Amino acid sequence: MRFYNRQHKYYCGIDLHTKKMYVCILNSNGETVAHRNLRTNSNAFLEFIALYREDIVVAAECMFTWYWIADLCAGEGIPFVLGHALYMKAIHGGKSKNDKIDSHKIAVLLRGGMLAQAYAYPARMRATRDLLRRRNHLVRKRAELYGHIQNTRNQYNLPEPLGNLARSKNREDVAERFDDPSVKKNMEVDLEMIEAYNRIIVPLEREIVKSAYGHNALSYNLLQTIPGVGKILALVMVYEIETIDRFETVQDFASYARLIQCSKESNGKRYGTGGKKIGNAHLKWAFSEASVTFIKGNEAGRQYLDRLAQKHGKGKALSILAHKHGRATYYMLKNKVAFDQDKFLSH
Repeated sequence: MRFYNRQHKYYCGIDLHTKKMYVCILNSNGETVAHRNLRTNSNAFLEFIALYREDIVVAAECMFTWYWIADLCAGEGIPFVLGHALYMKAIHGGKSKNDKIDSHKIAVLLRGGMLAQAYAYPARMRATRDLLRRRNHLVRKRAELYGHIQNTRNQYNLPEPLGNLARSKNREDVAERFDDPSVKKNMEVDLEMIEAYNRIIVPLEREIVKSAYGHNALSYNLLQTIPGVGKILALVMVYEIETIDRFETVQDFASYARLIQCSKESNGKRYGTGGKKIGNAHLKWAFSEASVTFIKGNEAGRQYLDRLAQKHGKGKALSILAHKHGRATYYMLKNKVAFDQDKFLSH
């Protein structure tokens, strides 16, 4: 957890919404010098803080509308802090809660050096990252259609398996295998939707790969030297990490990627683990996938996993391998070196 603790003359807390935003400005003594509900508008905000621009820091809670205010502050040379929503418990507690109170609490946390920071992803790669996340959402929707067709086949106990429906050849006569007209129509709808998704996803992937070469070609190429990491996993890692330099230690990176378990202790007693939802879910998925694809066609990798499984069980062995991939990725990107499997498996 990182806190913002730089000193300023003025501290601005914003409770941000789509149409309105409550803005509170405190001075260095903690006195409220301005507190007003504004339209969610760049000019209105800049006009409101004009008297305090000489030395002000702005903070807002991480929610889906923070992009524009972060970009505005960056363009105006104003320090901006993005508050970590899960850590900002002080906002959600209290007997009363409204936008005015929340904006004041954000400003108070900011001034007191107790505002937990989330990473304000820079604008340069942010739009492509969101496009990649949208691509992954569409792929999951397409996978649901594949699953629905297979489940329907099982419902009616068709004698022949349908095979891998991701291959166009196996989708050619699927609907004709069902006798009932309504079931056949159901399958035709699924197949049409799959084709529609394919028409969108395939060119979308080409566009994202093209952007990756413009944003960070070195990291994109280095990540694909890991056995089992193809273009999609490499893209997810590139755009979710953004720059490896923002992580001071490999432990910070592993924690951000949800590759470690955090213990809960009190009075010398341990009460299990926590923090599973704090971190980047997309990186967690990417490294979990990488640990599975790593052993495909990789005899040395499979033998290594088998040794781990004998000691810890298969589920935990895969988690250990995912953690190991995360650590290897950190040092690969830090040192700008390709993956070395012999070194990877020797530790």
